[in-house]
Amino acid sequence: MDAPAGRSALALGIDLGTSGPKVGVFAADGRLLGAASHRVPTVRGRGGAAEQDPGQVWLAVVDATRQALAAAGGVGAGVAAVGVTSQYSSIVPVGPGGLPTGPMLTWMDTRGGSHNRAVLERHPDALFRWLDVHGLPPLPSGADSLGHLLHLQHDRPEVHEATAAYVEPMDYVTARLTGRLTATRCSAFMLLLTDNRDGAPDAWHPELVELAGVDATRLPPVVPVDQPLGPVRPDVAEVLGISPAALVVPGLNDTQIGGVATGALLGGGGAGMCIGTTSVLIAAIDRKDLDATHQLATMPSPLGGHMLMAENGNGGKLLDHAVGELLGADLADLDPLVAGSAPGAGGALFLPWLGGAMAPVDDPRMRGGFLGVSLHTTRADLARAVLEGVAHNLRWLLEPAETFCRRRFDHLAFSGGGARSAAWTAILADVLDRPVRRLADPAHANGRAAALLALARTGAIALGDLPAALPADHLVEPTADPEVRARYDRHHELFVAAFAATQPIAHALRRS
Repeated sequence: MDAPAGRSALALGIDLGTSGPKVGVFAADGRLLGAASHRVPTVRGRGGAAEQDPGQVWLAVVDATRQALAAAGGVGAGVAAVGVTSQYSSIVPVGPGGLPTGPMLTWMDTRGGSHNRAVLERHPDALFRWLDVHGLPPLPSGADSLGHLLHLQHDRPEVHEATAAYVEPMDYVTARLTGRLTATRCSAFMLLLTDNRDGAPDAWHPELVELAGVDATRLPPVVPVDQPLGPVRPDVAEVLGISPAALVVPGLNDTQIGGVATGALLGGGGAGMCIGTTSVLIAAIDRKDLDATHQLATMPSPLGGHMLMAENGNGGKLLDHAVGELLGADLADLDPLVAGSAPGAGGALFLPWLGGAMAPVDDPRMRGGFLGVSLHTTRADLARAVLEGVAHNLRWLLEPAETFCRRRFDHLAFSGGGARSAAWTAILADVLDRPVRRLADPAHANGRAAALLALARTGAIALGDLPAALPADHLVEPTADPEVRARYDRHHELFVAAFAATQPIAHALRRS
């Protein structure tokens, strides 16, 4: 059965997050026809291990795809394209056909830190060479794909011997779909082995590969990001229930596809703000650059050129933990709960660094909590303080991000699971003092963008059709109330001061 072309074509958007895949079936105009999701556990272990079972990941993708197609009314024959996006800075070792040969090491795994540090110690000038060619050096924490690869290569020789290629999660899924082991400069960014300078070829950089001591025979071919990889394998198409003529395009990481979903890479003067497990600011930028002081870097844009990479730390995950577990609140009732507290949360201030701090100040040992809690503090105040704390952390990042991009963002497009909250949207507009444009159906924004970009890459629609197919729910303007404005300004000063004041205490508690 042949897949249709043109504006009647449908596409699958596979969005593989840290917690598991969400799959949506999308029409060419962006309408969501059916969706499903599955959870995949992360297994923590000694020495900083944080692994997932890639076989279980694939089965979750298959099940979610079949359920999404069923929810859409069994339209698999109409699927013309498949787009994949995923969490990144994670590595899957795979054999020649894409089957896993070992565990997926996620972005939280730090066991490669000693190997990354050894690379920089062996080559005193390597740091500057990495910054010049790629943009990022090997991370001392080991929480990058290069560190994961080196850990498997040196510490798990039985896995390395059985491995044909080390791939990021999005390239693992496209390999299972097509049988092709590939990477692009976009998907392989956190392997730190590509040349990201303007005009550089789609290839591994031989000098960086040599400096890192990576076994080059275990690196997949680097292919262009804008050309389809080929059709879905017939046996896989049958299992999924889609046409074997459906074309798969190269995968992107969730920051890159977030730039498409929010319109940040499609023109205009805004930036993207995605709050999923973590909080991220995304913007187009006219150059490859680095601000090491504020942990800001650029990565290749899937639409050409470069884009801002600004990971702010835990975002939506804090709702699950701080609001869901610690406060015992039902997240479905979040907005009514928060409505019971006024701006400023009754004087309570939440420090959101429960899993460490990232940009604009990197400190994995930092921890957070509540300040200013009194006998008068209510459950609603604490819930509101969590939302405001994440907003203050983003505001702390906003000024250096705008300085880095050399422009003021005239609005922020809000996507991710956090954007389902109207209360959080309003709080962000007020704390950041920027209009916030909330995307429609924000939990599926990345999947929708992956699906529509896949249709554009295969010629079913034009790239210029994307903005109209990525609609916003509504635009929220910052408060005009001067008292609220002054309260948030004062709380922000205290928020930044609280980081410096509590940092030594957090470190001491970690040591104990």
